[in-house]
Amino acid sequence: MAGTAEVSDPRVARTRRDVVAAAAEVLLADGWEHVTHAEIARRSGYARGTIYTYWPQRLDLVRDAVDLICDEAHHPQPTGDLRADLLVALEDFAADLSTGRLARILGGVIERTGSDPVVDQLRRRLYDTGTAGLRRALEVHLSPGDVDVPLAVMTGAVLVRVAFDAQSASRPFLSDVVDRALAGVARPEESPTR
Repeated sequence: MAGTAEVSDPRVARTRRDVVAAAAEVLLADGWEHVTHAEIARRSGYARGTIYTYWPQRLDLVRDAVDLICDEAHHPQPTGDLRADLLVALEDFAADLSTGRLARILGGVIERTGSDPVVDQLRRRLYDTGTAGLRRALEVHLSPGDVDVPLAVMTGAVLVRVAFDAQSASRPFLSDVVDRALAGVARPEESPTR
C-alpha cells in the first residue's frame, strides 16, 4: 500500500481514486471473480504494473473497493418513530439487495469466509454498513441486549426473500417482518417500571 508521503502526491491520490472506483464498479456490476488486475487496468486506464505496485493481491483491490462502497453508503435519517424508521431502513436494505449488486458482493464474501482474516473483516464491514440504519433505529428505542435478535430477524427475512427466493420484498411483506421482529421485544418507553 502507498505510504503517507506517496498519498500526499496528487498523482498518486488520483491513481488510487481512479483504480479503487474502477474496482468498486466491477465488484458491484460483475462480482468478485471479475476483480482482477487485468480488468481493473483495462477499466481504469492505468498499467497493470502500477496497480500491482499499490495492490499486490486481488484481495487488496477488493478490500479497497468494499471500503469505498461502504464509505459511500447512505441510510435514511431516523424520525423517532421506531416502526416507521425500521420500515424505511428495511426498504432501503431490500432495495440494495434487489438490484443484485449487494448480493454479488455478499456472495463473494460468504464464499470466502474463513479463508483470510481480511475477508472476515469485509464481511463484518458489509453487515455493519448494510444494517446501520436498522441498528441506529433499534438502539434509540430498545435496550442494548434487545437489538441483535430483531436486527437478525429483519435482515435474515429480507435476505432469504430477495437473494434466495428471488421474490420482491413488498411493503406488506416488510411491514409484517418489522411487526414480527418487534413482537415480544420490550421497549424501554413501554416498560412497566417507568
